[in-house]
Amino acid sequence: MTFEPATRNTTFSKIAQNIVMKRIFSLLIFTFIIQSLSAQIGGENVYTFTTLPHTARVAALGGNLITVKDDDVALAYHNPAVLNPSMHHNLTFNHAFYLADINHGYFGYGNHIDKINTTFHGSVQYAAYGDFNLTDPTGTVNGTFSANEYAVTIGAGRQYNERLSFGANLKFLNSQFEAYQSVGIAGDAAVFYSDTAKRFTATLLFKNMGSQITTFQPDNFESLPFDMQIGISKRLKYLPLRFSVIVHNLHRWNIRYNDPNIDEPILIFGEEPEPKEQSYFFDNLARHFIFNGEFLLGAKQNFRMRVGYNHLRRGELTVPNTVSFAGFNFGVGLKINRFRIDYGRSVYHLAGGANQLTISTNLMEFK
Repeated sequence: MTFEPATRNTTFSKIAQNIVMKRIFSLLIFTFIIQSLSAQIGGENVYTFTTLPHTARVAALGGNLITVKDDDVALAYHNPAVLNPSMHHNLTFNHAFYLADINHGYFGYGNHIDKINTTFHGSVQYAAYGDFNLTDPTGTVNGTFSANEYAVTIGAGRQYNERLSFGANLKFLNSQFEAYQSVGIAGDAAVFYSDTAKRFTATLLFKNMGSQITTFQPDNFESLPFDMQIGISKRLKYLPLRFSVIVHNLHRWNIRYNDPNIDEPILIFGEEPEPKEQSYFFDNLARHFIFNGEFLLGAKQNFRMRVGYNHLRRGELTVPNTVSFAGFNFGVGLKINRFRIDYGRSVYHLAGGANQLTISTNLMEFK
């Protein structure tokens, strides 16, 4: 049997692509196994600011959006597999008015190179925690100090075939708290599946794989907020609604927080009641899920309404026996001329929530 040159090249190209995909998959599985042995949540990680909702759109949708591929280059910060040519020259800036006068923000830009059919993005994320009093053991104020964190991210993504795309991010991390400083490096890897005929998408994401390079204390390496996520999205045919379901922390089943301040009730005569066996299976299961929906209104989807629910956030921050909207999120987006303006509100606690404002545009529209 003989092959024409074009057929032979195509066959070799497919074989090479399959080999690359198998190696990438093997690397992801190996990394997942290593990270799952030491993965932690709940204040036991460094650089947790990288998990904050970095745009108003993401904040309004429950703090996570890895299931959508459109012209929003900011989505590539968490899922580089959604990078695509429509993000070419897309520019976005976000600022969040967080709790306790904390401010954090995000700046991102996308660029597509036709020759290699690959889309790139670069971004800077920052978190400023404000100024603090510097005191000695007696409580005497000797000045002030600040606390800040930064993440510089570069990433690339490309279409593998009609339905599959993949991408990767590389993050350079820095945290500085008074005289304590740490530098680290992390990476994201993702695969994205899209069926345009059925208006269905799915994604698999390995997030924040990496390590500290320099530590706050000598030889005291701390873990990064690694997360393994999957998500699906479906856009309805006769209603301008796209809903998503995202499952996070797949590498760790138990993500409930055991509050040591919750004491067992004691009877009036000091008798200890018999312990009651309680099952937290469904509550723990629900904490892995984020549900959100986005209404895409108008011929060009210039007006968008968003709502999201994060059960983990509600489970950790709600006040017992009190009605609150902790865990619920909402927001709107509006395109005016060449600019898209998004607002998002995240409800964290009875004490308050966080507001975020994002402004984005495409520089190609100014030509």
